[in-house]
Amino acid sequence: MKAIRVLIVDDQMMVREGFSVLLGAQPDIEVVGEAVDGREAIAQVAALRPDVVLMDIRMPELNGLEATREIVAADADAKVLVLTTFDLDEYVYQALRAGASGFLLKDASARQLGEAVRVVAAGEALLAPTVTKRLIATFSQLGESALPGAARPGPHERLDELTERENEVLVLVAKGRSNAEIAEHLVVAESTVKTHVSRILVKLGLRDRTQAAVFAYEARLVTPGG
Repeated sequence: MKAIRVLIVDDQMMVREGFSVLLGAQPDIEVVGEAVDGREAIAQVAALRPDVVLMDIRMPELNGLEATREIVAADADAKVLVLTTFDLDEYVYQALRAGASGFLLKDASARQLGEAVRVVAAGEALLAPTVTKRLIATFSQLGESALPGAARPGPHERLDELTERENEVLVLVAKGRSNAEIAEHLVVAESTVKTHVSRILVKLGLRDRTQAAVFAYEARLVTPGG
């Protein structure tokens, strides 16, 4: 079985070494490189072609937000997992808008870290319900003015392409519900939910459920606490 190749990007040596040790202990994961800032991360991604990039946000030279945007712009299939301490959630939100596949708390356990890497490497979006709710709640408190350039999606016509059930599924995805939870809520098979999610992504021109959640929130289909 081919190991998942990971690039760790963080300006703090202790953080890089800590994650490297934790991931190195996983039999199916290989740390192929490290970078100390966003500029070096972009170069390392181009040279090493890692399966997953663990990306810190606040770094010198080029921050993780801009690095994520450039990496995804260069390769739409790139998978970036943003690292955060949740002291600046608005940047996490922007990172998701920039194309990150999810986010992970820096105090994650070895098990959580390994599972997060596996989920993102498999092409799924890491959208943990409890973390998502915290992110949305914080964003609501900060207000839209705290998000420079976070404009609402213009082509609302795309939403008209969704069926009533697809719209319902999109709202539940935006609330951080897993496929299993959505299936239980709607009393349908989990495979049916997966089909709905796939169709939603195609119709809205989005690449994963994380982007779908961001789109739904920006389009005001979902409101915190709603």
